[in-house]
Amino acid sequence: MLKLYNPWRASWRSKLLREEMLFGYAALIPYLAGFLIFVAGPLAYSLWLSFTQYNILQPPVPVGLDNYAALIEDPLMWKSLQNTAVYSLVSVPLQVVLGYALALMLNQKVKGLSAWRTIYYVPAVVPIVASAYLFSYLFNVDTGLVNLLLKMVSITGPNWFGSPDWALRTFIIMNLWVSGGGMIVYLAALQGVPTALYDAAKIDGANGWQRLWAVTVPMTSPALLFMFMIGIIGSFQVFTSVFIITSGGPVNATLMYVLYLYRHGWSYLQMGYASALAWVLFAIIFGLTYLSLRVSGRLVHYEV
Repeated sequence: MLKLYNPWRASWRSKLLREEMLFGYAALIPYLAGFLIFVAGPLAYSLWLSFTQYNILQPPVPVGLDNYAALIEDPLMWKSLQNTAVYSLVSVPLQVVLGYALALMLNQKVKGLSAWRTIYYVPAVVPIVASAYLFSYLFNVDTGLVNLLLKMVSITGPNWFGSPDWALRTFIIMNLWVSGGGMIVYLAALQGVPTALYDAAKIDGANGWQRLWAVTVPMTSPALLFMFMIGIIGSFQVFTSVFIITSGGPVNATLMYVLYLYRHGWSYLQMGYASALAWVLFAIIFGLTYLSLRVSGRLVHYEV
């Protein structure tokens, strides 16, 4: 049946649509205001400060690219970047592999599964400050539990956080403490793998390891990529544990990039130089993230 055009109904619907749109935009105002005031504004101001000399006590003085030129010639900046890169290159893959292995084990039907999952996940919610003090005690050269256990088997433990050769390695070991943090993501990915794929692999004669590499890993590769990228971003921003335990020592062996940035900003009151350091860090993290996405294109399997 042909319906006649009703201009009153059309205008009423148009008015209702406009009111819904206005209400939607009004609901966005608090978020947009918060984003502009607390995110976009400070970011733009920090970028401007990176081209100035600013000590908080006096107005900023524009210096052009002097801060970035000084960065290139700063040996401590390169030392902190080297320490951070080594820390990230070693700790992130270890953390991803260990976390994934834990998820594989805890995805099985074992007795007390909920308790085991809780035990492995709890370290991820322990405050970083508490973890730092805990590990500073465990790895104490004289009274630490680790060296006492090593002494029981006639091994003299090193000066973990006090040795230039061992300090960075000890922080890498400490980082494995929170490997269970990604377990929830891994478990969600593992439980999302279709059982039909495992059944088909079994019919083809694939054993457990073959099913792992041919089915499980490819189907959970997006979760692995996600946790790897999050790990890279987090590892380049490590600060709290290093600040509490070693403050960058001994002999700058654990001087991390963000700790060096903090020193220039709040210890030396060189906010312009610290802002330049921050934007270089942003460029590094952005570049690594982009590179990871580009390289992972053929390695990561996405379901269509």
